[in-house]
Amino acid sequence: MVKLNFEMRQSSFEEFIRVLIPEAKDDEIEINAEENKEKIQIKAKNKKNKIIFEYKNIKEKIENQREIMAKIALLKLYNKEYRWGGFTGVRPTKVVIKLEGLGFSFDEIDDILEKLYLVQKEKRELLLKVVQKELPFLNDEFVNVYIGIPYCPTKCTYCSFASYVKKGKMKEYYPIFLEKLNEEIELISDVMKEKNMKIGSIYIGGGTPTILNEKELEELLIKITNSFDLSNSKEFTLEAGRVDTITEEKLNIAKKYGVNRVSINPQTFNKETLKKVNREGSIEEIRRFFDISYNIGFIINMDFIIGLVDEDTEIILETIEKIKEYDLDNLTIHNLALKRASKLYRDGYRGQELDYKKIEKKIKEIVEEKEMHPYYMYRQKNSFDWGENLGYTKKGKESIFNIHMIEEDQTTIALGGGGMTKLVTQKGIERIVNPKDPTVYIREFEERMIKKVQKIKKEF
Repeated sequence: MVKLNFEMRQSSFEEFIRVLIPEAKDDEIEINAEENKEKIQIKAKNKKNKIIFEYKNIKEKIENQREIMAKIALLKLYNKEYRWGGFTGVRPTKVVIKLEGLGFSFDEIDDILEKLYLVQKEKRELLLKVVQKELPFLNDEFVNVYIGIPYCPTKCTYCSFASYVKKGKMKEYYPIFLEKLNEEIELISDVMKEKNMKIGSIYIGGGTPTILNEKELEELLIKITNSFDLSNSKEFTLEAGRVDTITEEKLNIAKKYGVNRVSINPQTFNKETLKKVNREGSIEEIRRFFDISYNIGFIINMDFIIGLVDEDTEIILETIEKIKEYDLDNLTIHNLALKRASKLYRDGYRGQELDYKKIEKKIKEIVEEKEMHPYYMYRQKNSFDWGENLGYTKKGKESIFNIHMIEEDQTTIALGGGGMTKLVTQKGIERIVNPKDPTVYIREFEERMIKKVQKIKKEF
């Protein structure tokens, strides 16, 4: 129980304590705030300790400064030191962007991150680099389109996304799902044209979109290009994450209909790990389809995951070293976040000790050699070592879809299985969720589409 001399939601404290200071859960804690024009002072105490935490008064710009300081005071009270300080959210860049919008200089923001949020130097530098890279791209002029194909050849053991294996009932409903997806494309493209929405980027994800055969992929791309006005679109991305679903013909079809980016995602270059996580496809096929994609002229992203089952530090370093062999444009490094919906979590896997300093040093060496820079990031509460997922890019090869998805500065209209539409308006963000399960998507299609179209028309 936390006793305060000012009003603040108790639930906000409870969540902060649950995540960062679990040993304080049953303690009696008292926090008092005092302030004048120059500074705000927080006094915090429990049965064993007491501390005083103060920072200059900037409440005229940061209205919730007392609440922020009260939480940080708890970290000090329990002698907690985290690289990310008191940040618990998945989008720390949003904090920096907000501060920049309030008129703070980057030097002032760095001081706030250090002394108000207790973020350590390496993470402050990363945050500021990423935001400075993102700022020129942020605007509300365009909208983005996401199309979700919730099917995969197998279910990876770490996966919790919209992903269903095409067999049994799911195989039976597969052609009906594609029919309904075409209907949704028609409905939503009509609304977008009516509301004069300019599409800045389009992204086909999943699942594994390249599970579509050549005929199905071409039909989908024809439907997209005939239905949506893509004259303002700067990028068109196809996730080709699983090499066991890629063919040279599919890549040529994608290029023919305007796709200019593909994501080929090894996750690891260790053959044994790929088997353990139920991910088919050989290292040789990764090389082959990377080369084909490169020669066709795609901008290429590759994804890797740190913390996969039974991978120790040395195995991870071997994978990172092998990245040197690929002339890729984007590199995305994920820290494994175990979700309850994943088989890995249900089987009891909880990770192992890794030398993150070594791993981060090796990643830094590779990206510097390739002249790549961090350009978007997000965090996950269940990731090991409280790491972050980080995207690197060569100059001019940034994925604007990724930037806008993380910063939520533009509306994203999501279609298909598991699509999360985010309508960004002056009132905030309105979310509309499509069912992940293809059978539910089909069964509830008419009812959900009526509401979805109405909501888009109302907000725009």
